[in-house]
Amino acid sequence: MSQQAILDEVANAVQAFDPDKVMEATKKALAAGLDPAVVIEQGLAKGLRIVGKKFEDGELFLMHLVAAAEPAQKAIRELVEPEIRKRKGERKSLGKVVLGTVAGDIHDIGKNIVGAMLIAAGFDVYDIGKDMPTEHFVNKAKEINADIVGASALLSTSLPMQHEIVKACETEGIRNKVKLMFGGAPVTEEWVREIGGDGYAENAVEAVKAAKKLLNIKD
Repeated sequence: MSQQAILDEVANAVQAFDPDKVMEATKKALAAGLDPAVVIEQGLAKGLRIVGKKFEDGELFLMHLVAAAEPAQKAIRELVEPEIRKRKGERKSLGKVVLGTVAGDIHDIGKNIVGAMLIAAGFDVYDIGKDMPTEHFVNKAKEINADIVGASALLSTSLPMQHEIVKACETEGIRNKVKLMFGGAPVTEEWVREIGGDGYAENAVEAVKAAKKLLNIKD
């Protein structure tokens, strides 16, 4: 079975909304020696993107989006991330990233995929979860001496919380020590500039590129 066929199987399992098939196909891909980052991007994330597009086009409903996302998240958390860490060995960390979804927002599908991709790229990721108050981002950043704080907002009503994070970092005296990266459906590059952020990521792949750029890491 070709690498592409194995990855297609993962993506198709996500689109079939079958948790068992998603786990089985992901295990198979990792057992075949495929790069965990590729399994995410060209398998799990690809399946989610297709479901997301169908949702946007009115072909599927919210329940389908959730039914696809939950098994994919579980596969990333339970299978892919441990494999990434196992393969990492003694590889030098590219930097420490605090990741979370802002207060008032419980969406975390995109955040979880971003976290997994950052881990795959070589970053140490500290995921503080969803609906997190501003002080949690700041406190965690201070605790681990973070290089980057990444905050996701999927609701336009929660966008102001990203600005609160910028202001809190200034108040706590760590703004010059940490890069602030923001993303989420309503987030734009202009918005990030307006609130004084450092980086913007439209998706998980761009998030890795943005994180490397912020820390002047060359591929």
